[in-house]
Amino acid sequence: MQKMAFKDFIVLQRGFDLPKREMCDGPYPVVGSTSVIGFHNEYKIEPPGVVTGRSGSLGFVQYITTRYWPHNTSLWVKDFKGNIPGYVYYYLKTLNLQRFNSGAGVPTLNRNDLDTLEISIHTVEAQHKIAAILSAYDDQIENNQRRIKIMEEIAQNLYREWFVKFRFPGYEKAKMIVSSLGMIPEGWEVKRFTDVISVLSGGTPKTSVSEYWNGAIRWFTPRDIGNSFYVTSTERMITKEGLEHCSSKLYPPDTVFITARGTVGKCVITAEDMAMSQTSYALVGHDGITQFFVYLLSLNLVDILKKNATGAVFDTIIVDTFSKLDIITPSPELLKDFTDIVSPTFIMMKLLIYANKNLIRTRDLLLPKLISGEIDVSDLDIRVEEAT
Repeated sequence: MQKMAFKDFIVLQRGFDLPKREMCDGPYPVVGSTSVIGFHNEYKIEPPGVVTGRSGSLGFVQYITTRYWPHNTSLWVKDFKGNIPGYVYYYLKTLNLQRFNSGAGVPTLNRNDLDTLEISIHTVEAQHKIAAILSAYDDQIENNQRRIKIMEEIAQNLYREWFVKFRFPGYEKAKMIVSSLGMIPEGWEVKRFTDVISVLSGGTPKTSVSEYWNGAIRWFTPRDIGNSFYVTSTERMITKEGLEHCSSKLYPPDTVFITARGTVGKCVITAEDMAMSQTSYALVGHDGITQFFVYLLSLNLVDILKKNATGAVFDTIIVDTFSKLDIITPSPELLKDFTDIVSPTFIMMKLLIYANKNLIRTRDLLLPKLISGEIDVSDLDIRVEEAT
C-alpha cells in the first residue's frame, strides 16, 4: 500500500445551489448530504459519482450510478486521480468523516481539513478487486430489496383487487347487497374496527432508571421504521424489569404496529418479540382476521386515520379513532383463501430481510479489513470490470 496525503488521493468539490422551489421535476437525482432530496430536469455530473455530506449531516457516503446534481449540502468527488470510483466510495466510508466537523452550530465538513490527512491506499489492481468484493454484497442487498418491494406490491394489489374492488375469485356470480358502506358482496359484513381487531397500547419506562435499559427485549419506537415493512431490530433494548414497569406488553412476531403521534399511520410488522413505546398502537386481529390482512387493511386506512387525527401541537390518533371506524369484512372462507395465498409471500419477504441483515453484517466486517490491508487481496483471482 502507498502512503500519501488525502489531496493526492481525490479532489472533493462543494455541490451546487438548488433551492427546493427551483427544482423542476425530471429524471436526474439531486443528491444531498445523506440521500436523494429530489429530482431535476438538469444534471451537473456524469456517473459514476461519490458524494458525502458537507453541511448538516456528516459521514454518510453515497455511490451514484446515474447523471446527477450534487446539492450544495454535499461534497462530490471532482477528480478521482486515477483511483477506482468504487474503491474511493468504500474508502471514504471507513474514514469516519464526521470527526472533521468544523462547524460551531450546524455540523460542517471543510474539505481543506482533509487535504493534509495521511492515508494509505492500494494499487489500482487491488482497488478493482476490493471494489468487486464489496460491491457483490451491495448488489445482492439491492437485488433482495427490489424483490421485497415487488412482492409487497403484489400482496397490496391482491388485497385491493379482492377487498376494495370486489374482484375476488367467483365475483361474477356473487350477489351484491346494500350496507351502510355501500354495496357489498353477500356473506360479507360491515363491522366496527375494534370488534374484530384489538387496539393495544404501549408505554415508556423511566429513561432515568438505568436498570430498565440495555436489556434483551427489543423496544420499538417510530425511529425504528426503515425501508422494510418488517421490523427486525430496534434502536433500544429494555430489560424485563423495564417492561414490567410500563403498560406495554411483549408482542409476538407478526403483530402490526401503527404510529399514533406526530407521523400518523406508518404501519410495520414485527419480525420478533417486541415491546413498544406509547407513540404507537399494536393491532391484533381476532374472529378469523389474520395479521397479514390486518396489515394490508391498515395500509388502506391511513388516509382516513390521518383525516380523523386530532391534536393541537401534532397529529394524534387514539383508541376512540379506531372504535368509530367501520370496515368491511369478507366471508371467512374467502379470508382463509387470501391468507393461504399471501402467507408464503410474507414469509419469503421476511427471509430476504434477514438475508440482507446477514449480508450487511458480513460486508461491514470485511470493509475495514480490506481497506486497511489486513486482508490481502493480491493473490485472489477475481474478474473485474473496468467500470467497477
